[in-house]
Amino acid sequence: MEQASAAAVINARGIVTGWSEGARTLTGYPAEEAVGRSVGALLAEPPSTTALAALEGPLVLRHRDGSPLPLTVRACPVLGADGAPDGYVLTAEPLAAPEPEPTPASTLAEQAFQQASMSLSVFDTEQRYLRLNDVACRVMGVSEDVLIGRFFPESVEDAEHSRSFLSNLRLVAETGRPVRYNSWAGAPALNREHAWSIEMWPLKDDSGGVTAVALAAFDSTEQYLAQQRLALLNEAAAGIGTTLDVVRTAEELVEILVPRYADFASVDLLPWVLGAEEPPPASDGEIVLRRVAHGSVDEGTPGAAVRLGQTDVYEPSSPPVRALREGRAVRSQAGEPDFVRWVADRNARSPEGSSYRVGVHSMIAVPLRARGTTLGVAVGVRMAHPDDYAADDAVLAEELASRAAVCIDNARRFARERSTALALQNSLLPRDLPGQAAVEVAHRYLPSGSLAGIGGDWFDVIPLSGSRVALVVGDVVGHGIPSSATMGRLCTAVRTLADVDLPPDELLTHLDDLVTHLATDDTGDEVAELGATCLYAVYDPVSRRLTMAAAGHPPPAVVLPDGTASLVPMTAGPPLGVGGLPFEAAELELPEGATVALYTDGLIEDRDRDVDHATAELCRALTASAESLDALCDSVLKAVMPEEPSDDVALLLVRTRALGADRVATWDIDPDPAHVAGARQAATEQLTAWGLDEESFVTELVVSELVTNAIRYGEPPIQLRLIRDSALICEVSDGSSTSPHLRRAHAYDEGGRGLLLVAQLTQRWGSRQTGSGKTIWAEQPLPPN
Repeated sequence: MEQASAAAVINARGIVTGWSEGARTLTGYPAEEAVGRSVGALLAEPPSTTALAALEGPLVLRHRDGSPLPLTVRACPVLGADGAPDGYVLTAEPLAAPEPEPTPASTLAEQAFQQASMSLSVFDTEQRYLRLNDVACRVMGVSEDVLIGRFFPESVEDAEHSRSFLSNLRLVAETGRPVRYNSWAGAPALNREHAWSIEMWPLKDDSGGVTAVALAAFDSTEQYLAQQRLALLNEAAAGIGTTLDVVRTAEELVEILVPRYADFASVDLLPWVLGAEEPPPASDGEIVLRRVAHGSVDEGTPGAAVRLGQTDVYEPSSPPVRALREGRAVRSQAGEPDFVRWVADRNARSPEGSSYRVGVHSMIAVPLRARGTTLGVAVGVRMAHPDDYAADDAVLAEELASRAAVCIDNARRFARERSTALALQNSLLPRDLPGQAAVEVAHRYLPSGSLAGIGGDWFDVIPLSGSRVALVVGDVVGHGIPSSATMGRLCTAVRTLADVDLPPDELLTHLDDLVTHLATDDTGDEVAELGATCLYAVYDPVSRRLTMAAAGHPPPAVVLPDGTASLVPMTAGPPLGVGGLPFEAAELELPEGATVALYTDGLIEDRDRDVDHATAELCRALTASAESLDALCDSVLKAVMPEEPSDDVALLLVRTRALGADRVATWDIDPDPAHVAGARQAATEQLTAWGLDEESFVTELVVSELVTNAIRYGEPPIQLRLIRDSALICEVSDGSSTSPHLRRAHAYDEGGRGLLLVAQLTQRWGSRQTGSGKTIWAEQPLPPN
């Protein structure tokens, strides 16, 4: 039988003759020990007479281990042949426990009050203690009998939260209305302040009068701290990464941490993060970090052992290095060997700040990792804050550090791209403009400081033949490296087309075709439009004429020597890349000493500015007196440029010069070979008048070859011109548009060597198309004065 029901057989003499498995389980006696023994030897106490008479009732056996075993036993007689009982079969079950008497409701209420998990108290209407449960006694740090009858203010410190508590007790007693509020307060038996959710309510008699005030105070510290951590994360999401500046982002992280999370916080970055280098291989030894931000509850952060901008070497066992290598937050508390070594190292490095480290008891170091790259480490230290850093604090630190690291990495990438784009752009912009007599030049280029990055603004001054000069200003739509690269292409293309000496409108037509090709991928499918604007102008100091054409670019401003300033009236064609539309050239004659201002739209255009007003300011600024053209550049930028320009600004100021009749000589040549000798003689005489007799031999040869070619292969009218500038320029013009070209003459050829000789004897030569034909020119260097 099972333990719940056991059976045994006894004979008429009371000797056990049978024993079930259930009986063994119930009493502990195996069958070999029970069979053959008297039933009386197994009893712990004699059975009652009533039970014997009824063959049923309670019986106490002695368990094999000696303990009493109450049972309910039932006996069933076994009859012999004569019909008399010859023995009994006994069945037994464990005695059922008596049903407990019901507990009175008052006792249950008392138990519920005393055993509640929150602090429960009762005060009389005079704010004296009447009852406290166990939790309330533990909070107060004394037993209930010590507080009963005492006035509440006598049991607590005189603090704002205690006065607020007393005020609410009185309010409930006087008004009979419940009060619920939250409080951040300490308690006599607690070592730090806790968050409490407190509810007070009146206890009233049958007539409705207030006889006492009961209260329940729930310790909601964990929920409060969780809310504080969530609020800190929300604040970090809005307050970290407001700029694309690495150092400022680190400072924003420190501002979030101090003072709510740490009494002192610092951010140290690996040195490569602040430069343009790639991350170096990880080191197993000491690690060098650069301090970029720190802050503390003490003004000026006097407790910092490392100054801003300085580097520090961290030992492999230090918490910051462990955090970098393990990729997780590392906590260290007072008394731990690593913590003790870290504090000792800080005190040795900065003894003057050791007084500010008194009481330091906990620190946490968390790595700054973004996109799989370790950037540095943030450290938090607690002194006045009573709690050591716990596991929840480590989770919060890792979340804050993760957000800050992404912002720092974004700022690093932006700074790197900006630096690359700026370096690319500076390498493409002219540094030392070539010396020439046509114009005096001053220029400024200011890259944008906006988050959009460096734009594609550029300018150039290109010497042309005949002492002329090309002036270029352009702007590529967009920002960053792609815009800078496109700007480089266009800048190179303009220089190439300028060498061909195309008129401004024709040059812009060719440039427009180039931009259209750049905006089309290799498959020929149109992609997003690549826009650019450009102003191309050519100034001739001999004729004092300025010829220009614009592709969607603002017109230049001109200041005459009399002080009047105005924009050049011209028709700006479409931006480059639109394609299919013509460009119109404008031309005006300028007196010597006139100032021409070419600029990009960043100088006058801004979302909050009126373009016409900005243009008027530009004209006024150009008329201001200045010691030099460079000084005028600075004053114009100061007067006109927006305070925070959202785009790059390029400004090119040009002051015109003129080559007078004393430096230019012109002859009309009859188309007869007999007049070649006269042309040579006229040129030689002019060189003598200029004091350039040493140049006569080469000049005679150049004049002879160019005039002969014009007579033989060109068309009238033919003109010879000598220009004395920084070089000696010889020009021969004719009415034919056919351009000459060099060729290699064979050994027995009678001609074909003229241009080759000109190319070998002069500094450079070329040809350009004119409105009535072409001009072939050659330059010779002049000896220094």
